[in-house]
Amino acid sequence: MKKYFSQLRPLERRLVVGVGVVLLLVLNWAFIWPHFSDWSNYHDRWDNAGSKLKKYQAARAEIPELQKKLKAYESEGQFVELEDQGVNFLRTIQMQSAQSGVQLQNTGRPITRTNDQFFVEQIENINVLAQEPQLVDFLYKLGAGASMIRVRDLSLQPDPPRQKLAADIRLVASYQKNPTASAAKPVTAKAK
Repeated sequence: MKKYFSQLRPLERRLVVGVGVVLLLVLNWAFIWPHFSDWSNYHDRWDNAGSKLKKYQAARAEIPELQKKLKAYESEGQFVELEDQGVNFLRTIQMQSAQSGVQLQNTGRPITRTNDQFFVEQIENINVLAQEPQLVDFLYKLGAGASMIRVRDLSLQPDPPRQKLAADIRLVASYQKNPTASAAKPVTAKAK
């Protein structure tokens, strides 16, 4: 190559060097310059992966403490057997309606839902007849007790003599599932 380059005239040498420089610049422009930002992208990905790893390690370190809290929450509260939940729910409604002075007109068929890992929901539709203060007292005391009862739907209309309110109420009670059954099935992440 040196021998060939030394045989060239000065103008030809300049032309060969110029073509080489231009060719080198074109190759750099086409293949190297577009990848200047790759280093910062790789650096950002490395930082994100490191921060995600730290978060996962911190969350994993909290698992024993969270399991202790879960056991404490499972043992807390009143546990009612599945067979007795509907009876307990209706008895609570009837006792509170008697205490509040609300006339319980009709009760629907109870519905049981078990979609939650820790709770069983009992749903009851009731029709009541009461004056406003008694109805408010009834609903407030149902939700204030340890029974975990709440109102999901409520529709009000005056009764025909317009002396009291007739209410259609959908009540939902959440009862704790059997603590030993929920503890036996730990939650596991699905593998991808």
